[in-house]
Amino acid sequence: MSEELDQKVFDYIYSIVNLLTKVKEKTMNETIVMIHGMSCAGWAWENYKKFFEQKGYRCVTPTLRFHDMDPNGTPNPQLGTTSLLDYAEDLEKEIHKLDTMPILMGHSMGGLLAQILGSRGLAKALILLNPASPHGILALKPSVIKSFWSTITTWGFWKKPMHQTFDEAVYSMMHLLPAEEQKGAFDKFVYESGRASSEISFWLFDSNGAAKVDESKVTCPILVIAGAEDRIAPASVVQKVANKYKAVSTYKEFTNHAHWVIGEPGWQEIAEYTSDWLNKVLNEIGVSNGIKT
Repeated sequence: MSEELDQKVFDYIYSIVNLLTKVKEKTMNETIVMIHGMSCAGWAWENYKKFFEQKGYRCVTPTLRFHDMDPNGTPNPQLGTTSLLDYAEDLEKEIHKLDTMPILMGHSMGGLLAQILGSRGLAKALILLNPASPHGILALKPSVIKSFWSTITTWGFWKKPMHQTFDEAVYSMMHLLPAEEQKGAFDKFVYESGRASSEISFWLFDSNGAAKVDESKVTCPILVIAGAEDRIAPASVVQKVANKYKAVSTYKEFTNHAHWVIGEPGWQEIAEYTSDWLNKVLNEIGVSNGIKT
């Protein structure tokens, strides 16, 4: 009887180890392209990159055009008129250099860029963390206007490099971070494109429709994450983003989080949830045959 029980225990443990091994082997063949948000660079993904690499993923963290600069330096004058479509074009070129169809993970503005790229058939799956909303979704809540007040009250902001003040950044994105971490993150922030910001916030006036996304062309699984305390991408707006892709999306709102989910206390909770969702999705969709052209 004891030997029979021992064998059952052994078989159970072996099955669990075998399953975990298969999951690890599968993720080792997967690539996640992590797209940062406004005024950031590849450094913003430090936590998530380490977390998902430990899970076996290859993580690529590109820095958007003109964002690879000294935070205390003078921005490239072309930055002010750089479009969302310029960012998307650069990212598409990077994706085509890969040897596999990637998973696209985007935070804030990076979440909108991921949506644009997803509509071009360039993603196996999309993970949108507190994403900026596409054309057609009204996102200008009072808290959003307050977040960019110093910018939108400057004439010609739509064609100039822009930069939040420290107080605006803390209010809009980092109010759940400890004070010393708020300063550390803000000191890394660089200038952002006034045009790209305007294409998101004032899409009604953009004749080029840079922020437009045809939801019928987004056919891959999508995870949409919102923070209940987010002031710059309010959960009520993020839920509308998820609804836009309701045929393929999963929406999850975290009550104890705000916008800086890539670094605020408890970010691991969201990363773990995302990892579990990815494991399920990858098992369902199988291994990609390569990038669509």
